[in-house]
Amino acid sequence: MDLSIIPHRIVFFLVPNFSMIAFASALEPLRLTNRTLGKTVYEWTVVSADGEPVKASNGLAVGVDLSLDQARHRLLDEIKPEMVLVCSGVKVENFRNAQFEGWLRSMHRRGIAVGGLCTGAWLLAQADLLEGKRCSIHWETLPAFAEKFPMAEVHADLCEIDDGIYTCAGGTAALDMMLHVIEEHFGQSVMTKVCEYCLIDRIRNQRDRQRLPLQARLGLHHAKLLLIIELMEANVSEPLSLAEISEYVGLSRRQVERLFRRHLGRSPARYYLEIRIDRARHLLLQSNMPIVDVAIACGFVSASHFSKCYREMYGRSPQMERAQAEAYL
Repeated sequence: MDLSIIPHRIVFFLVPNFSMIAFASALEPLRLTNRTLGKTVYEWTVVSADGEPVKASNGLAVGVDLSLDQARHRLLDEIKPEMVLVCSGVKVENFRNAQFEGWLRSMHRRGIAVGGLCTGAWLLAQADLLEGKRCSIHWETLPAFAEKFPMAEVHADLCEIDDGIYTCAGGTAALDMMLHVIEEHFGQSVMTKVCEYCLIDRIRNQRDRQRLPLQARLGLHHAKLLLIIELMEANVSEPLSLAEISEYVGLSRRQVERLFRRHLGRSPARYYLEIRIDRARHLLLQSNMPIVDVAIACGFVSASHFSKCYREMYGRSPQMERAQAEAYL
């Protein structure tokens, strides 16, 4: 048999509320590679827990080929897959399935690559596959993930590959990750042709940032001010004092105060509070952490003080924020 014509087989496991853009961004490059080479070099199978269609976070339902039970029995031996990619999205922490987690561990033990798209790293960590491993997850979920799975080495990169485990931040980062895979399989020229079909001019580096740099996000160009904001964002659970910040950047407290008033229209303390409240909001929306734990993780000494600050900023309590998000979903 000519082994060169055996297609690479990839399994997509869909979790309710999965990210459609991440799923499509991972799947379409495979189809375009087949088109580029004029033959089937990639095959894919879509699986769900019960074999029923799965609704994405945008409300569209996607049909599947197999249930998890069928996949466990069929995707072995002669049709053994090369990679299993878990596609998830919002409220990923609500999905628990012991059979699914055991299946992922079994795939990994067999030498099959296992990956997560968007928030898929959460489910890989839940299956005990990410201890001591570098991984990537969507920036919105990253704070909750870091709190829940401290043994995983999570990074705010587009994608990570570590010991046969592939994770990416979702969105179009899934496209970048799969382009890396395609280049490994078929070389740069094929990958470049797929890029042309996708109307992109380059494949981004795996370690590129998910979010825009602070300078672009905030429209700031003052190096000292940017450094201070980076310090604040890196020290949320144990906030630094203004004296500590001033000493670190080599400015007086009065100079720091003036910088914030001139460029951001508020005091350093207020801006730091906004960073912590924003982090808390992501934890409320992207995790099931008790509100008191969210408060502690964001540097508040009590849940009552946290609730007061949160209400002042968003006009609703943390409890209302979480209830409203759950009702929307």
